[in-house]
Amino acid sequence: VLFMFIVGVELRAPNGVKAQLKSAGLVGVASVLVPMGLGFAVSPLLHPYAPDGVGLAPFGLFMAAAMSITAFPILARILKERAMTHTPLGRLALSGAAIADVLAWIMLALVVALVGAGNGYGGFVRATAGLALLAVVVFVLLRPLYAWLLRTNAPGGAPSLMVLAALLIGAFACAAVTEWLGVHAVFGAFLFGACLPRDDRLLKSLIERVEYLAIVVLMPIFFALAGLSTTRDAFAGAALGAMLLILAVAVVGKVLGGAIGARLSGHGWRESFAVGSLMNARALMELIVMKVGLDAGIIGPDLFTMLLVMAILTTVMTGPLMSLSLGRRRAAAPSGGALPEG
Repeated sequence: VLFMFIVGVELRAPNGVKAQLKSAGLVGVASVLVPMGLGFAVSPLLHPYAPDGVGLAPFGLFMAAAMSITAFPILARILKERAMTHTPLGRLALSGAAIADVLAWIMLALVVALVGAGNGYGGFVRATAGLALLAVVVFVLLRPLYAWLLRTNAPGGAPSLMVLAALLIGAFACAAVTEWLGVHAVFGAFLFGACLPRDDRLLKSLIERVEYLAIVVLMPIFFALAGLSTTRDAFAGAALGAMLLILAVAVVGKVLGGAIGARLSGHGWRESFAVGSLMNARALMELIVMKVGLDAGIIGPDLFTMLLVMAILTTVMTGPLMSLSLGRRRAAAPSGGALPEG
């Protein structure tokens, strides 16, 4: 919950996004639709590994959403380490990832609401209506309220203990509401973080005071619990073939989807496949998606393990794939220079 709160605060449109909104939209939508379509298409082959009682339709929708996630924070860090954040390619990838993440999280929230409500379509309608109402409350009421609170009590961007407490109360309250709606607590925390002002000083302060605690103290526990949910059975027999299928669909869907979007926006094939390679990074975001699916009873230990391996490998291959697409010299271009478009 704390990590997803920071992810919501961190999610923002990069500088210059208005000039390339169409391009970013093409990349974001294509990098979601293509892996979603492939994930849904192979779901009948993977459905035997789903827990008993999970229907093919909600299972397929979950696999579609799981294939479409991009780790926006990891992508931003990769570009920063390679001094590519302010290049046209970097801005396009960041903007596309922001759009893709919003679409994928909305899709995942609806799937979890459909499965986790437990009351058929009536429960689904209740959950989705509740989510819509919460979004209205967060962005219409809480957004200006917290903007005023931060403007008057934290003009330098560093909130006092009382303001920090108010921020955490808002995050936990929204998380509790989405949990009560039958979705998952992480959605409420992400939604609340997204409503806060896009202030780099505030983000830096929250990272230092909240994210470090989440990563250093709480995240190891989260990973340990995730490890307890894995099984060795996923590495043997037909399950190994299913794992390879998931990995292939994940890589092809994201890389090809991102590349198609970038190509349609006028970029050359090299830059397009570099964008697709960046969109393929899933990292911790995929682990959170998997935990949501496991908690909702949509997947079991076998599929959890398969998706975990996929998340690790797709993240590890991001840098090498981007270097292969651009060439080493161009992938390491200085931040002040623009990459060629051809």
